[in-house]
Amino acid sequence: MKPVRLKIFVSSVQKEFKQIRLDLKAFLLGDAFLHRFVSEVFLFEELPATDRRSDQVYLEQVERCDIYLGIFGYEYGNEDQDGVSPTEYEYNHAAKHRKTRLIYVWGSDEKRRAPKMRHLASKASGELIRRRIEDFSALCSEVYASLVDYLDNVGALRVPPFDTSACDRANLKDLSRKRIDWFLETARRERGFPLKSNTTTQALLTHLNLLDDGKPTNAAMLLFGINPQRFHRTAETKCMHCHGTEYRRPFASMQVYGDDLFEQANQARDFVLAKINRAIGTRATSITAPATYELPPDAIGEAIVNAIAHRDYHSNASVEVRLFTDRLEVWNPGRLPGTLTLDDLRKDHPSVPNNPLIAESLYLTRYIEKAGSGTQRMIELCRSAGLPEPQFEQRSGSFVITLWRDWLTDKVIESLRLNDRQISGLKTLKVEQQITTMQYQRLVGCSRRTAARDLDELLDKGVIQRLGAGRSAYYVLARNHAITLPIVPSPVDATSPAPGAANRAINMPNAPSYGVEGAKPAKGKTRKDKKET
Repeated sequence: MKPVRLKIFVSSVQKEFKQIRLDLKAFLLGDAFLHRFVSEVFLFEELPATDRRSDQVYLEQVERCDIYLGIFGYEYGNEDQDGVSPTEYEYNHAAKHRKTRLIYVWGSDEKRRAPKMRHLASKASGELIRRRIEDFSALCSEVYASLVDYLDNVGALRVPPFDTSACDRANLKDLSRKRIDWFLETARRERGFPLKSNTTTQALLTHLNLLDDGKPTNAAMLLFGINPQRFHRTAETKCMHCHGTEYRRPFASMQVYGDDLFEQANQARDFVLAKINRAIGTRATSITAPATYELPPDAIGEAIVNAIAHRDYHSNASVEVRLFTDRLEVWNPGRLPGTLTLDDLRKDHPSVPNNPLIAESLYLTRYIEKAGSGTQRMIELCRSAGLPEPQFEQRSGSFVITLWRDWLTDKVIESLRLNDRQISGLKTLKVEQQITTMQYQRLVGCSRRTAARDLDELLDKGVIQRLGAGRSAYYVLARNHAITLPIVPSPVDATSPAPGAANRAINMPNAPSYGVEGAKPAKGKTRKDKKET
């Protein structure tokens, strides 16, 4: 597409808007953004004197312009023998030649406005842009907004989608043949992909529309690159394990995963699984004892891959995975498509990928489904595990998915009508995982009899369970399978964990990769791997 260079014809009663016309031209040609698109602003008073009739000159300029910009004030202007002013002639000529017409009506006192100007303003009421303004500042603001809309409508502001654009300075040698071989094998097995396993790199990228004039696109680099972060610095996934329920340093641990998008999804999922609780079952039906995680692994993977697939890669932010004692948050830089609302995510809705070429390759390897069912699947998985439904929200310029680690959210606690001692004890129990009667007594500063009564009431309400007997008895949070409604949290102050409490994570060096069974890629690159205490 050729660069847009606009010629704008400014029409008004010259005497009434003498200085406004000059200032407007200076604004259009001097604005840091608009000057890239505006090449000429025509003001009749700036034309040199000629032997030609003035009406011929300005009407020819109307024909040459791209946009007619009319400022209709209180005065109508000098009339010819037919009773028509130059301003109305200019407007009529612009309409005859189907010029884009931006009309701005100055002032709101209709009693002061000349009758013929009222008639002209009324005639222009059907135009695409017609605004009322009171001063020059408002005029500049409205003209700016109108021109941005115009430029967007003609495609001047559009840039090629991120994933379809050629990756600057990259070539086919920057792609990993090992990753491409894995992709071909996996896509053939999972989706019946038609290309053979020995397909050349160029043939595969051509088939997937991942070449732009023979060069790998941004999507190709992120999916198959040897070192994608060399070209896209923030195309990474940050994982933080937080103490308590607030996002604050120091973190229990933190890792930043680079490498390609498949590996980021695998590593981020494994990071979470290694740090949440799991229960080991018996070998009654299998030689391998089954493990049940407090969060459904598939829901974790779905949330992470959703962020990686649909994030805004123009943003300088990264995907963030934040694990708290009560929840998992996955932050995706960007916003929902304008055609979807947050409520739409809880029901059948179309798939509107921000990065369709990236989404296609993730679909072919069964990392995602194409039908827009990912959010509904997360809801079903959490319900089946007896957990609240995931929460979806726009927060601080990002789309955030929250998976709750337990059913005992602030809203549920409020509904239980507990006293302050019991609420304090539950907050500590969420962090420490268990508590004795003596520890509860010391924590809330009450007698042993009061502590026992409080704990018995929590037992009766099904909030906690007692394990052990006698002096070795202790209490843990109950596993509840009845609360499945979406719950919006309120911030709470986390009690500082006891020494070592934040490090009671399960070590899972052999956790399976997300997506395809038996298709775990090579170990990814980690730019940052540290533990904070």
